[in-house]
Amino acid sequence: MSDYYATLGVPRGASQEEIKKAYRKLALKHHPDKNPEDKDAEKKFKQVSEAYEVLSDEKKRQIYDQYGADALKGAASAGPHAQGFSSMEDALRTFMGAFGGGHGGGQESIFDSFFSFGGGGQQGASEAAVQGASKKISLTVSFEECAKGTEKEIAITNHLACDSCHGSGAKSASGIKTCSTCHGYGHIQQSRGFFNMTSTCPKCHGSGQIITDPCPECHSTGRLKKKQTVKVPIPAGIDDGMRIKLAGYGDAGERGGPPGDLYVYIQVKPHEIFHREGDDIVIDLPVTFTEASLGCKKEIPTPLSGSCKITIPEGVQSGKVLRIKGQGMPNVHGQGCGDLLVEVHVETPVELSEEQKDLLKEFQKLENPKNSPQKKGFFEKLKSIF
Repeated sequence: MSDYYATLGVPRGASQEEIKKAYRKLALKHHPDKNPEDKDAEKKFKQVSEAYEVLSDEKKRQIYDQYGADALKGAASAGPHAQGFSSMEDALRTFMGAFGGGHGGGQESIFDSFFSFGGGGQQGASEAAVQGASKKISLTVSFEECAKGTEKEIAITNHLACDSCHGSGAKSASGIKTCSTCHGYGHIQQSRGFFNMTSTCPKCHGSGQIITDPCPECHSTGRLKKKQTVKVPIPAGIDDGMRIKLAGYGDAGERGGPPGDLYVYIQVKPHEIFHREGDDIVIDLPVTFTEASLGCKKEIPTPLSGSCKITIPEGVQSGKVLRIKGQGMPNVHGQGCGDLLVEVHVETPVELSEEQKDLLKEFQKLENPKNSPQKKGFFEKLKSIF
């Protein structure tokens, strides 16, 4: 009868850390990938794995210490390893458990790179689940819709979960069988000398399952291409080039995977009067020569309130920007509103009548350098240069 302590080379009072350390050393030494075609090494690997499986479990170890290995054969808690490891798969699973099973960090998890042993069928099926593809679409909105916010409806065509099979691809639950090639893992292993290479199962394509009774609607794909109408909320203040994410409105996932998302890219129609600079709205306001000279009041259109009044000061110069607080574009994140910027453009009169020309000539005679401060400053600069 095997002495598990002697097999691992540890005393009976050894701690769990000492037992694990001893097993790791022996398991790496006798691992079949390091000793190909060596039956003695394979046997030794199974023995040390069996010993570790028992001694690393405090309940099994207590039974073993009191009654020996035979007592474990009938112990319900011993599981499939009570009578020794009958297959290399059991030994390899114990090996991966001792080295973190691929879930740990640091030095333990480095062994995932060298020894790639799969878990249960459920894990394989979970890994095979694929998220549906995300979609993108462009949506054109008007300047006013951006300012006030709205809701738009769009029609899209994408893959949706089949209503008949609810995405399973099978006509009924009995029509889904465990893949006989990978035994439900979703992947298979191939030895390459010292390495074990894992690849997706070619028969089930990673799902771990085979559909024997396909759904007549989707023909086992679990998805159907359909057209659907989607409502897109357009928040006030949205700008050209921004995008809106509608979670779950992309293609349905495969093999139980989550759906993709829909990304709506916003395009804003140019406005005839307004243009935008951040959250500020700019409007070019033409005024006549006399309005600019004498000053006036103007009613200005706004995208939010319809219109507002502004005072054009006497002697305003072309290019002057007048600011109206809070009449700009709402901030898309809800942080107030920008301003309305009114840029004044003084128009030079054209197609003058003879009477108008005569009046302007009379006005010209009365002009004073103080009436044209920019002109005066310009020529003073010229004198200083030349």
